[in-house]
Amino acid sequence: MEIIEWIRNQGPLFYVITFAWTFLEGETFVLFAGVAARMDILRLDLLIACAWIGSFCGDQCYFWLGRRYGKRLIERFPRMKPGVDSALGFLAKWNTLFILTYRFIYGVRNFSSVAMGMSPLPWLRFLWLNFIAAGIWACTFAGVGYAFGAAMGSMLEKNALSVLYSMLGLFVALVVLKGGFALWKHRRDRRAALAASTTSNS
Repeated sequence: MEIIEWIRNQGPLFYVITFAWTFLEGETFVLFAGVAARMDILRLDLLIACAWIGSFCGDQCYFWLGRRYGKRLIERFPRMKPGVDSALGFLAKWNTLFILTYRFIYGVRNFSSVAMGMSPLPWLRFLWLNFIAAGIWACTFAGVGYAFGAAMGSMLEKNALSVLYSMLGLFVALVVLKGGFALWKHRRDRRAALAASTTSNS
């Protein structure tokens, strides 16, 4: 029962951790926490609120970085350019819909707020749409985790620890898969950049 007791013992600190984690990304963390909320270890309303605020604040920060330092960031980290270009393309084509849903598009989300900061998009428009989008995102992932816990209610009652460890294993597996995908994408982009550089020099 160590992990259950650890979560319980964190008290309000766990919600601070939720805020900090979702400031960066955190959908797998919120899914896991949603199951814990179903087990009455956490409060679902506070979990959603902290994930909502954390995600909102994180993307507002990235938007500001894009608006103020976007060109310098691209020059300093050229591997960001394909992701930024993709996000700007989606923004030009779908605009409001993209702002409301980009958190759900893996491989684009990490660059989207920076890209939108580099675009002519008014900051006040992004602020309100980002606030709505962060709420949709937090409710979706916390709700899915909670629903998963509810669907396995009988097992939770009989062996809560097994279910929680299963979710922890899923969480770790998702993190590893995402890290592996990011590494593969980085290497692919690097090879493409080297090939383009070789072609231009020949």
